[in-house]
Amino acid sequence: MSDTSEDAARWREKMARRKAVQDAEVASKTVEKGLLLVHTGPGKGKSTAAMGLALRMLGRGRPVAIVQFIKGAWSTGERFAFEAFGDQLTWHSMGEGFTWETQDRARDIAAAARAWEEACAQMARPELGLLVLDELCIALRYDYIPLGEVLATLSARRPDLHVVVTGRNAPPALMEAADLVTEMQATKHPFKAGVKAQEGIEF
Repeated sequence: MSDTSEDAARWREKMARRKAVQDAEVASKTVEKGLLLVHTGPGKGKSTAAMGLALRMLGRGRPVAIVQFIKGAWSTGERFAFEAFGDQLTWHSMGEGFTWETQDRARDIAAAARAWEEACAQMARPELGLLVLDELCIALRYDYIPLGEVLATLSARRPDLHVVVTGRNAPPALMEAADLVTEMQATKHPFKAGVKAQEGIEF
């Protein structure tokens, strides 16, 4: 059923009022700062969302660094794609696989310490726009790195540096310190139906 001219006029008036409210809300936000973002939860998409932020920052011409804490040197589609950005993107896969694969806590702790050292070095770069700390939450969950040290370092970072942290079971203190927290929920996953991980979707 098509709208009458009166219906259309009422709709325009309604949207004009809504636009005025939205414009006023946007105009009231004046703070600009480096954000600490946390992507956590049991659902798929935490690292994928972080890679999307990396692409967005690169599209704005600002350098990005990615430090992976648990994942090893996997052959992933995003890593291939990011090669097109040359030295604007720095990628460090510092992990040696998931804990059930290494089965060596001392080795996992050493790998996490090396990854955190690299993360700190990247935070010191004055030109960096975004730092992705992929699966840092897992390293924190297993006490591979002291949470207090991580929180203090993140708090003391350059004021305009954005940092995104990913991984399940983000510590409450990290979520409290964050500016934005997104929890991915596991509503449905093809793996449960016997579908294996596939190129372009999982990696």
